[in-house]
Amino acid sequence: MLRADPDYAATARLDELRRTEYGYLDEQGHVYLDYTGAGLAARAQIAAHATRLSGTLFGNPHSVNPTSSAATEMVARTRARVLAHLNADPDEYVAVFTPNATGAARLVGEAYPFSRASRLVLTCDNHNSLNGVREFARCARTTTDYVPGTAPDLRVDPEVLTAELTRGRRGLFGYPAQSNFSGVRHPLEWVGLARDLGYDVLLDAAAYLPTARLDLSVIHPDFLIVSWYKLFGYPTGVGCLVARREALAKLRRPWFSGGTIKAVTVGTPWHAMAPDESAFEDGTLNFLSIPDVHFGLDWLEGIGVELVGTRARCLTRWLLDRLTALRHSDGSPMAVVYGPLTTEGRGGTIAFNLLDRAGRIVDERLVAAETSAAGISLRTGCFCNPGVGEGAFGLGLDRLRALGTSASGSFEEYLRLLGLPSAGAIRVSFGIASTAGDVERFAEFTERTYRDRLTGTDGLPPRDRC
Repeated sequence: MLRADPDYAATARLDELRRTEYGYLDEQGHVYLDYTGAGLAARAQIAAHATRLSGTLFGNPHSVNPTSSAATEMVARTRARVLAHLNADPDEYVAVFTPNATGAARLVGEAYPFSRASRLVLTCDNHNSLNGVREFARCARTTTDYVPGTAPDLRVDPEVLTAELTRGRRGLFGYPAQSNFSGVRHPLEWVGLARDLGYDVLLDAAAYLPTARLDLSVIHPDFLIVSWYKLFGYPTGVGCLVARREALAKLRRPWFSGGTIKAVTVGTPWHAMAPDESAFEDGTLNFLSIPDVHFGLDWLEGIGVELVGTRARCLTRWLLDRLTALRHSDGSPMAVVYGPLTTEGRGGTIAFNLLDRAGRIVDERLVAAETSAAGISLRTGCFCNPGVGEGAFGLGLDRLRALGTSASGSFEEYLRLLGLPSAGAIRVSFGIASTAGDVERFAEFTERTYRDRLTGTDGLPPRDRC
């Protein structure tokens, strides 16, 4: 039994938190397996928000009145708390609040000094928030090059990466610390490698930080993007771009807005941007929710990120073992896993598909409907990470070029042209409130529902997007 595992037993405190702070899961009979999509909020976090708002008045921080000053102080305290959590020297780094991690990536993409003399290098394993940066590069006539991953583990070969970074012009290099598709953790040492070669580095830490610690006194990315609700569930609508001051000074925003300028005139087209991080914070900040980030970081620190990471690793190992052992009565496998089959160099995210009795992939729409009916929340689709999906499903350039022949432009037409039997995969991920009971319930449901079953697509709704 997993509960007898010494590593798992050492995380028993999380079981008590599951009963109390996250007790709503069992009260509702729910199994939550989508922590890469969003973390869960503790009852203490919601209570702290209500207490703060009922006990203090906060106003728009773009002023000097008492309510404005109170909001300004809370925002400043939270900036400092963010840097402390990342062990980032405030003389080297600043924290820019954004609506989400995507907003942080967009800030870099729209303002980075792309040109014909520079280059954008991305790993194929990237969230679309980073893939989208290539459109800013394209507008500036900057070449974008991708570094492939290799099946079945879907890791990037370090030698291939080094060769790609070494050739040609320098510019911006972007990659995730942890894949939101496969759970692969890409080496943080790549930050120093790329910077030594003359690149600025954009590191996506959204999937990594909920179960691991990042020390910016050891690694020094130029830009780091974060989504706070993925760490502790609340608040939503607040992300962060943590940037080296030298790197931020290179950015040139293509517009200005309320809150971002020091001065502006209308009679003549002149403006001067604010001299600090506020130049990148458009309009009025979410000043009622930003202090919840401070509380959330304190909450996570009190529990221990390492403890959460240990729990996620144990559950990942157990579910990987269960999935790879599932068999139909004739001995054929019931599941195919995309990515590493061990917990070495990976986080608590597993991407896979189920196979029916005939060896066909069980349509992800069917799995989504049936798990939902059973009170199980997981993710299905391509997870906004097409590159690693292309690697997992063996989509070469010849098949991808077929998309250019599509007349209808419908998502179903794209799948047909690519010859894909499914629109992606199933993703299960673990976090702060996950337990062995969650894995047991999901594994038992999967075996009971799909063992020896033939499945089809009759009655399933059409897909309109990935």
